[in-house]
Amino acid sequence: MNAKMFDCPVFVKDGEYLVQEIACLDDAIEFLAEWPQAKRDLVHETAWKACCDAFDGRKPLFVARNAFEGFAKRAKILEDPTSVMTWINAAKSGGGRMST
Repeated sequence: MNAKMFDCPVFVKDGEYLVQEIACLDDAIEFLAEWPQAKRDLVHETAWKACCDAFDGRKPLFVARNAFEGFAKRAKILEDPTSVMTWINAAKSGGGRMST
């Protein structure tokens, strides 16, 4: 288990229909590393540096989480956690099966 879990996850849109949960520092670093080169900017670079510094123990974990959340907001991929949790709960209760 990863000891660098965020206190609460950040949900981001990953494509048109997919929402990804970023629950730990490793998730954030992986997401930032896969971000398209052409879309990288100063906000991406700042989030990347904050995450790497937290990974190395030079910054607290909450700084990396906040930087990643700021990146997601600026990139317009931040998803409201309440809407995601509502969707998850609805999927769990029905299981996606149709009555016949």
